[in-house]
Amino acid sequence: MNAPFFLALSEIGFRLLEPVAQSMQGAVAMPAARAVDGTGNVASAGEAIREAFIAGRPIVAVMATGSLVRILAPCLSEKKSEPPVIAVAEDGSSVVPVLGGHHGGNDLARQIAERLDGHAAVTTAGDLRFGVALDQPPEGWVLANPENAKRVMADLLAGNCAQLIGRADWLSASTIPFSGDGAVRLIATDKAVEAGPRDLIYHPKAMCLGMGCERGAAPKEAIDLAESILAETGYAPKALAGLYSIDLKADETALHAVAAHFGVAARFFTADRLEQEKPRLETPSDVVFAEVGCHGVAEGAALAASGSEGKLVVAKRKSQRVTAALARCGERVVEQNENACRPRGMLFVVGIGPGIEAWRSPEVTRMISASTDLVGYSLYLDLIEDISKGKVRHDYDLGREEDRVRHAMELSGEGKSVALVCSGDAGIYAMATLVFELIDNGGLSDAAMRIEIAVSPGISALQAAAARAGAPLGHDFCTISLSDLLTPWAAIQKRVKAAAEGDFVIAFYNPVSKRRRTQLAYARDVLLEHRPADTPVILATNLGRPEEKVRAVPLSGLEVDDVDMLTVVVVGSSDTRTVKTGDGRTWVYTPRGYSAKDGTGIESQERAAS
Repeated sequence: MNAPFFLALSEIGFRLLEPVAQSMQGAVAMPAARAVDGTGNVASAGEAIREAFIAGRPIVAVMATGSLVRILAPCLSEKKSEPPVIAVAEDGSSVVPVLGGHHGGNDLARQIAERLDGHAAVTTAGDLRFGVALDQPPEGWVLANPENAKRVMADLLAGNCAQLIGRADWLSASTIPFSGDGAVRLIATDKAVEAGPRDLIYHPKAMCLGMGCERGAAPKEAIDLAESILAETGYAPKALAGLYSIDLKADETALHAVAAHFGVAARFFTADRLEQEKPRLETPSDVVFAEVGCHGVAEGAALAASGSEGKLVVAKRKSQRVTAALARCGERVVEQNENACRPRGMLFVVGIGPGIEAWRSPEVTRMISASTDLVGYSLYLDLIEDISKGKVRHDYDLGREEDRVRHAMELSGEGKSVALVCSGDAGIYAMATLVFELIDNGGLSDAAMRIEIAVSPGISALQAAAARAGAPLGHDFCTISLSDLLTPWAAIQKRVKAAAEGDFVIAFYNPVSKRRRTQLAYARDVLLEHRPADTPVILATNLGRPEEKVRAVPLSGLEVDDVDMLTVVVVGSSDTRTVKTGDGRTWVYTPRGYSAKDGTGIESQERAAS
């Protein structure tokens, strides 16, 4: 379950929910207008709730149930994929799972009610009557045919008895009426069986699929081999606990394709851990040992995952380029040992825009929520404090960019999910490029070279400045960084001249610093040789933050002392102009038409269309 999003609308609600949130390593947010000192403020309660819901975060809010329903109504679609939503009364007396018990909603409501000494207003019929949700089995179990759950529950609520076939302690402990000739059958098995109309089939996640493959093996070959083993033995695909292999194969496409095909996680062991399974291997290989440092990958991984009581049910099978083996756990469903096996590391490279919640994309929020560790400049990490509670922070000062990125990648190489946090857009003068440079240049550990990478866009300073000022980017534009830390000044000069001659709208990043005071003046003087002195220049500082300041000056009036490192400078083209609206506000825009053609831009477009 993702980290819950806690929200209160009043100081009373905040004080009520604060200890609950802290116990879950979270923090209570409040609308900025009602903020209590120390809260994680949000610009809009409704927007924050919808964003958290879309990101898959459980929502716990001290507010009216009806208000929550109205806020989330546009977002509701499929209950089986939606996170729990809990409404809490301001006095803590009632805790309501608004969308029912799916994904642990009832359990979360009971947990919160116990802490508040309140009442969990659970209305799910099965939970109330029998103490169990038949369509939501506990962790380690899966319902193979959820489409039958509604009818079966209706039969039980109507007074019918059930047969329990197989062993499932969580069903035995319920108050469901069992009988040897019950009309309903609850079947607990790791085998694939045909379901009747009044049957519910539950599979324990007890089967461990071990696999190895040659580099670049075809996904179809790997999937076909795994399918053939399950079909031959009769074990249910949904009984698979996971796919397991050696960490050298953590980035192997074929293995991840198999895991995705069966809807399970892929986990990886070190060669040393797999070598500990040598006494239990049925087909140990000296050739494999010489190649990867253990005597068996497929069998070893299956056995290591199944635990000391686990047993091979299918010894190593081999296709042309893939090997596979299957083991079954002992009495208990497989439990992952994070010190023994781990997932492929995940690196999220995210752009948080200016840092405010309203300008942060839902995808970025999801990625940060899914991360265990956050790496970034301290200011950027502070800006996402509302969604980062309980995560390990790795703070860096400005500079040391390569150290920052390398650390994030090495953390991911340890099997962690890491968010590398950038302001603006991660790929515009930010850290995404450096990630791929390090991969290209080498020098990373082998594990760090095998991580999965996802880059998510953010609102760049260029876009934010343009939106605040009007529409200055309506035609061709470019960006130029005036920092000569990484780019020779001669190259920057060349680019400024080319952009000036090309009549581009130009966004200048890193326009000045304490030691750099001449580059912006140089750019201004070059541009004055190619465009009018009254060309609009936008100076946008602290975009999206309380100290935001956006103003427009003529190119001839651009002064270096009016600009700092938190300012983006957008210089219009020779066609860029200003216009006033009825409220007296001046806007900057660049027409879409080509001024070099006769007539207006609109006429040119109409002529081209004809």
